[in-house]
Amino acid sequence: MKAIAITRAATEGSNIPFLTDIELPQPVAEGHDLLVEVKAISVNPVDTKVRAGFNADTPRVLGWDAVGVVKAVGSAVTLFAAGDEVWYAGALGRPGSNSEFQLVDERIVARKPRSLDNASAAALPLTAITAWELLFHRLGVEEGGNAGDTLLIVGAAGGVGSILTQLASKLTGMTVIGTASRAESQKWVREAGAHHVIDHSKPLADELARIGVKAVTHVASLTNTDQHYPQLIAALAPQGKLALIDDPETLDVVPLKAKSISLHWEFMFTRSMFATPDMIAQHQLLTRVAALIDDNTIKTTLGEHYGAITAANLQKSARAAGNRAFGGQNRAGGLLR
Repeated sequence: MKAIAITRAATEGSNIPFLTDIELPQPVAEGHDLLVEVKAISVNPVDTKVRAGFNADTPRVLGWDAVGVVKAVGSAVTLFAAGDEVWYAGALGRPGSNSEFQLVDERIVARKPRSLDNASAAALPLTAITAWELLFHRLGVEEGGNAGDTLLIVGAAGGVGSILTQLASKLTGMTVIGTASRAESQKWVREAGAHHVIDHSKPLADELARIGVKAVTHVASLTNTDQHYPQLIAALAPQGKLALIDDPETLDVVPLKAKSISLHWEFMFTRSMFATPDMIAQHQLLTRVAALIDDNTIKTTLGEHYGAITAANLQKSARAAGNRAFGGQNRAGGLLR
C-alpha cells in the first residue's frame, strides 16, 4: 500500500523535506483492530511535535485524525462491520493515518457524522476528544449542570478551544469566558457560544473586572500556560480547578495550595497508550459528538483543504497554521496518488 513517512532525523523543523511517499505491506486486522481504508485526514500540532522530535532513520508513518471506510475487522470486533464509515484520532504509538490503509482499535473509533463530508469530519476527532475529556472527564463538569460556575478558556479560538467553547456553552449551565487577542478571533469565539470574550494579551485581572467577574471556578489553559500561570491562579476562586493541555517546561504547584486549587492534565492519547479499561470512552464520546454535529449543535473547525494526501501536500501544510484537511468524499482512485 502507499503511505507517507518521515524518513530521516534532522534538526527541529528542518525534516519537512524528508516526508516521502513509500510503499508498505497492507496490514491485517486482528483482535479489536479495524482495517480502515483512509479517505481523509487532517494535520494538527501533534503532527508537528512528533515530526520535530523524530530522531531515527527508520521510516515512520505519521498522522492521527482520519475518516475512512472499514474494510476488514479482527476476530474480537463487535462494534463495526465492513463498509462502515468511521472517524477517529488514532494512537500515538502505532502507524498513522498518512497511508492508504490503517489499523485502529475499535474502542477509539466511531461512525462519522452523516452530515459532514470526509474532509470536514477529519478536522475534528483529536480536538473533539481533547475538549470533551478535559471538560467532562478531567474537570468533572456535568452535562446540563454546573449552573453558577464560570469557565475561563485561555486560547478559545484554537482547534481545541473552538470545540470546548461550543461544548461548554451548549451542554452545561456554566458561564463561558473565552480569550482571544485579534478581532477576527474574538468574533469567532463569540460565534462559538462564549458569553464573554476577553483579551489574553492584557492583564487578566483587568479584563475580568471589565466584564464584572471577580473569580472563575474552572480554567482550561490551552496555550502558553507558563506565561499566564500566575494570573490564572489569581483568577481562580478557592477550591477551583485548573486543566491544561500544553507542555510548560516546568510548573510550580506550590502556589495552588493556599486556594486548594486542583490541577488536571488532559492528554487524549493516554487511554490508547496504556490500553486503559475505559478506552471505549473515546468510542462513546465520538459517537455523541457525531450526533451533536448532525443535529447542528456543534460545527466543524476545518481550516484549509489541501486536496489529495501526498508527501508534497503534507510538506506544504507543515508550514501552515490551523487544522488542514486532505482528501475528500468524491476523490476517485483513493487518496494517495
